[in-house]
Amino acid sequence: MPKYVIEREIPGAGKLTTDQLKAISQTSCGVLNKMGPQIQWVNSYVTDDKIYCIYNAPNEEMIKEHAEKGGFPANSINKVSTVIDPITAE
Repeated sequence: MPKYVIEREIPGAGKLTTDQLKAISQTSCGVLNKMGPQIQWVNSYVTDDKIYCIYNAPNEEMIKEHAEKGGFPANSINKVSTVIDPITAE
């Protein structure tokens, strides 16, 4: 299944509390459960003013649908073409 990196511009994201992040995560999971198993949230990276999310989904349209239903921005959606890591250097 294709993997996507979603960039969400959220001013002050790095200052969100644990409770706020939990609520956002619960909203996301609730939407995902209703959409079915074909779209999966892998993880997210929170920075000062953005959240970068990794998702598995059959297409970009499902990513957009999830963002719309969850009330999340999806400022940039990029399909991952290849994953590399330190083992790639061997």
